Amino acid sequence: MPRSIQDILDHGDELAKRFADFEPSRAHEIPVEEYQLQRAVVARARSEQQLLDTVIAARTAGLSWQKIGTLLGTSAQAAQQRYAIAVEAS
Repeated sequence: MPRSIQDILDHGDELAKRFADFEPSRAHEIPVEEYQLQRAVVARARSEQQLLDTVIAARTAGLSWQKIGTLLGTSAQAAQQRYAIAVEAS
């Protein structure tokens, strides 16, 4: 179930907003594991945003897709397919 980076970021933003707007009551208690999973999703979205920002900065600075792919642990083609649209939009 591959999702786009934007889908992951949007989901993280949605969860962060829900957390910020949350008014706790006994009726809303959730298991610790569910809370930890929600926190992990938000952390993942933030990490994806940081990675996206860094790839954009790297391309702007002239780093090749080959170098970016190597640093990401993937091929140049895979890195370009995943991030090129965001780089071009910036």
